[in-house]
Amino acid sequence: MISRRAALAGLVVGSAGLASAGLFSNSFVRRAIFGGPVFAAMAKPLAIPDGLAGEVRDGVRTYDLSLQRGRSTFFDGVETPTIGINGPYLGPTLKMRAGETVRMNVTNGVGEPSTLHWHGMHLPASADGGPHQIIGDGETWSPQFEVKQRASMFWYHSHMVPRTGPQVYQGLAGMIYVDDDETDRLDLPSEYGVDDIPLVLQDRLFTNSGNLFYSTSMPTRMMGMRGDVMLVNGTANPYFEARTGKLRLRILNGSNARFYKIGFADGRTFQQIGTDGGLLERPYQTSFITLSPGERAQIVVDVDDGRPALLRSFELSGTGLGGGGMMGGMMGDNLTFDLLDIRPDAGRARSAQIPNRLINLVRPDPAQAVGTRRFVMQMGMGGMMGGGGFTINGKSMDTARIDQTVRVGTKEIWQIENPSVMPHPFHIHDVQFRILDRNGSPPAPGEIGLKDTVVINANETVRLLLEFADYADPDSPYMYHCHILEHEDAGMMGQFVVTA
Repeated sequence: MISRRAALAGLVVGSAGLASAGLFSNSFVRRAIFGGPVFAAMAKPLAIPDGLAGEVRDGVRTYDLSLQRGRSTFFDGVETPTIGINGPYLGPTLKMRAGETVRMNVTNGVGEPSTLHWHGMHLPASADGGPHQIIGDGETWSPQFEVKQRASMFWYHSHMVPRTGPQVYQGLAGMIYVDDDETDRLDLPSEYGVDDIPLVLQDRLFTNSGNLFYSTSMPTRMMGMRGDVMLVNGTANPYFEARTGKLRLRILNGSNARFYKIGFADGRTFQQIGTDGGLLERPYQTSFITLSPGERAQIVVDVDDGRPALLRSFELSGTGLGGGGMMGGMMGDNLTFDLLDIRPDAGRARSAQIPNRLINLVRPDPAQAVGTRRFVMQMGMGGMMGGGGFTINGKSMDTARIDQTVRVGTKEIWQIENPSVMPHPFHIHDVQFRILDRNGSPPAPGEIGLKDTVVINANETVRLLLEFADYADPDSPYMYHCHILEHEDAGMMGQFVVTA
């Protein structure tokens, strides 16, 4: 009999694709992760991406980044072809400070055109790394810009429409740490790889030969590419030995399409201290956070009592996220993944208490907006049948068409509506916005900070307050789009320019 998870995988990739790819079933997936006869991935230390501070050249902090093909060992004794940045899979964590000028020398050696988008960064449109800034194979692109951010974790990834989905799936992504003086004054865990830990969550499907499997089937186009093997920083079945009493976990949902409800297996609470674009004003104590593709959160967990802590992604049933109801169940949103086994070291050092107040955030004032724009995210029958139908305001992406024009130095309200059958994460390039309300109700405590990606649930309307500052360029557009990568590749994306 075919296992339940294999049946779910069949819905993701289609029955023909499943047969031809030789995907292993649920029992083999579990044996693979926990050390069985097909693939062995015994518990191993969490991989920590290299921290790359770049090199200051003529007053500019410069990063040399190489997009390259390689081979990665996710399962013991099995090599998987992958793509990475300065390595075989994923890229280094770029470290920079607010106020610096940085330069990215990006050389493409993957054998096909690509881009690198600096997700969440406020920067000129010509340096954004969207689908207009294509880097041909063998070419180098060198954008330069000032870091105009509050301290937080951002990320970078391919934005090569319509190849964003497969390129990110194979490993073209990495993280960015921005620090500033304001955050330096806070006594937060901040030693990279010791008590300040980046976590990139990615679900993947593998064939029986150990290769990554990326589907182009109708169900994948509709729901996005989802897998049943969890990688964290490219590590299957990872553990982390905590040498301090508190750990700051910077979590990125780097998956193509999967939503995560994240907490600890023993139900312990933790403090959320940050969102996409920076810290919250005050720590928020909770038992769960939910992250859609592209979203980030910073949390602090206390392991000073010596109890192991298993970070887990719980099934989304009843949350309205990730697909919801029967559709969500069919596509695997009722799966549970163990993300990270945190093992407190016997000689761990005590950590300082987290401050009761972190930073000051100005309360968003909708009266400052010069107007409201409406964006309707739709999945027509064409999208469900594998054709067109992925639209915003009834239009699919056209790089030759500018959809919106805004004025520099102004604030606007963007009203995002989702009448479709599933949630969509809505990402806006260049700006960090504030959520005003969801269906007229205030945002949850964990999302009242700076954001660049927001979940719009099915049959929900969300209002955002945006400010367009510093940069005007009538010829170079920014993007707004669904961050389910298969949806943006299929056309759920638009363009805007900022003018003087």
